[in-house]
Amino acid sequence: MKKITKEVYLNWYENMLFWRKFEDKLAQVYIQQKVRGFLHLYNGQEAILAGALHAMELGKDKMITAYRNHVQPIGMGVDPKMVMAELYGKETGTSKGMGGSMHIFSKEFGFYGGHGIVGGQIPLGAGIAFADKYFKRDGVTLTFFGDGAARQGSLHEAFNLAMLWNLPVVFCVENNQYAMGTSVERSANHTDIHKLGDGYLMPNKPVDAMDPVACAEAFDEAITRARTGGGPTFLELRTYRYRGHSMSDAQHYRTKEEVAEYQKIDPITQVLDVIKAKKYATDEEVEAINKRVKDKVAECQKFAEESPFPKTQQLYDMVYEQEDYPFIPHKL
Repeated sequence: MKKITKEVYLNWYENMLFWRKFEDKLAQVYIQQKVRGFLHLYNGQEAILAGALHAMELGKDKMITAYRNHVQPIGMGVDPKMVMAELYGKETGTSKGMGGSMHIFSKEFGFYGGHGIVGGQIPLGAGIAFADKYFKRDGVTLTFFGDGAARQGSLHEAFNLAMLWNLPVVFCVENNQYAMGTSVERSANHTDIHKLGDGYLMPNKPVDAMDPVACAEAFDEAITRARTGGGPTFLELRTYRYRGHSMSDAQHYRTKEEVAEYQKIDPITQVLDVIKAKKYATDEEVEAINKRVKDKVAECQKFAEESPFPKTQQLYDMVYEQEDYPFIPHKL
């Protein structure tokens, strides 16, 4: 595994803080009705992405996830201004404003969504891995889903074929303990989700996903196995989300005290504590990082707010390849 150096910790802190503040801004503008529809935030789960990116080979490896999907493409290399513009529904967004919060996408950077159908991305991730193996591209696909999606039948079909065909895929359940409002304890007769891999003889393990180092080590092992012909791995990333399932979630199913306990092990705070303990940065240098993050978020917001909304004609231009499509009654 690549060494976890001073530079890695400083990059982790800046990136994770940016992801958090980026989404905090989204929550703010959502209340102002500048972002509409659903909005599912990643607050608390940032160590997973930080660890994954440390282990991945960007440009070769790929990622697919569900609808809690704003910061992953940013980590993969997508311009965050375009991500925010997409959430605003602007034509400068990643899908020209037509995908929105739940469907961020970038083939260029190997990020394949953003999927609104619960569990729908699990077989798709296996399919992307199949394509890489078929075309001998040496890539590995990280397929993320939530603890609720782990109860979908599509998982079992995908697991079966992935093992049968020895696909280069890492299945990653982000177990934040609540599927919408249903706790893991209420959805099955056991809480060790990773053991679902046992039925397919798929290597599996639980991971402390509030710690980016633990995540990096687990991802490195799983990605190396996949890349060297060892087949799939199933990682249960035990994490916690600090906000509701979506912005419309009143969170009656958990207590404020429970959230406060998990905030004591905030992954961003954990990284900052190491930086301070090992004297990787002075207080002034940390403050400079904080300012860069704040300025970058403001730049993204300015870009999104000043970008134009798409013209109505774009609806037709992006849906229909055939210009004289016979079922369009008139040209706008």
